[in-house]
Amino acid sequence: MLSSALAVGAHAEPGGCLKYGAAGAVGGHLADHHSVLGATAGCVVGMYKRHEYRKEARMKAHLYDQEHPGAKGSYEQKATAYDVEHSTTPGAMTPSEPSHPAQPPAPAAAPAPAEHL
Repeated sequence: MLSSALAVGAHAEPGGCLKYGAAGAVGGHLADHHSVLGATAGCVVGMYKRHEYRKEARMKAHLYDQEHPGAKGSYEQKATAYDVEHSTTPGAMTPSEPSHPAQPPAPAAAPAPAEHL
């Protein structure tokens, strides 16, 4: 029951201090036993990543408010709605790449036949 309560409150945000700090601790341990230094650096990187994610979500919410005056909801909900309407992904302000298949490469020219001496 506790896990279901935690799942409802979870957001699709980048890891933050705990996740990046844990990865930094493992990396620091493998790099000559500097677990504390790695955890600290990982925590700082995680906090920065989450800050950038939230900053972008607030910008998307502002753009959504301009397109839909009077829209209600949190900035996260508005950012998600903006992503859906404009085919963007979280972490990118520009539309995603089109999902059409890539063109096959042009055939290479045949090599010249070797001459016999």
